[in-house]
Amino acid sequence: MNEDRQAKPLYQVVAESILQQVADGQLNANDRLPSEHELCRIYSVGRNTVRRAISELAKDGVLNTIPGVGTFVSGDRFDKTAQYLFGLTHEMRLHGKQVTSRVIEARLISADPFLARRLQVQLGAEVVFLYRVRLMDGVPTAIERSYLPHDLCPGILEYDFSTVSLYEVLSKVYDKSPDHAEQVIEANLATDEVARLLELEQPAVVLVFHRETRLSSGQVVEYVDSELRGDRFRFYADLRVQSRSDEFAFRRLPVPMDTEARA
Repeated sequence: MNEDRQAKPLYQVVAESILQQVADGQLNANDRLPSEHELCRIYSVGRNTVRRAISELAKDGVLNTIPGVGTFVSGDRFDKTAQYLFGLTHEMRLHGKQVTSRVIEARLISADPFLARRLQVQLGAEVVFLYRVRLMDGVPTAIERSYLPHDLCPGILEYDFSTVSLYEVLSKVYDKSPDHAEQVIEANLATDEVARLLELEQPAVVLVFHRETRLSSGQVVEYVDSELRGDRFRFYADLRVQSRSDEFAFRRLPVPMDTEARA
């Protein structure tokens, strides 16, 4: 390593060492690197050198740094559209992936004030509550807590949603095809329950979704809270210049109440 130090910049020596550990399998996808302080000690270099090495590897897609959490070896990520309304099952099929579900809970509940507003139903109306862990090729990748007005899809809980798509059942059985949606996406630290269900090592970052899905008539057919593994997805959008900035305004959905309180 001393010869390498003389021939190459120190940050490159550190970067190549980390890269070799990834190639040799000493560091695997989603593994967290030691802290900057520890890397400085291991390589006997300064913090700026370590930061430059990490930055270079992040540019090449080898590492992924999450502020306040740490630096991780990048895993395979799948593009998820932010423009079109697809169910996870259909969208991941486009990537050649098989999506199945583990149903945590499926039952009827009464609409509380929050759900009554979101679903546009009477307070106390019957609501379908479907709580699932979504698995991609057998690996837990997402959690979905879906709420649907029961009068739009009576008897829907008779279907086995561990193997069938919710959106396909809505479209083909009930003639209630989802048409458009409003969605908020944010990054957050996983709760202990989410980390356990998604088999993540804490602390872990997830992408959090809150979405209202509507029929072509404008009627709300589903409200869903979900978390996706931040190390498995990235979002793609084809953005265009808007002719007038005042022609639209993003309507942020209210922060949802605690799921347990609603369920």
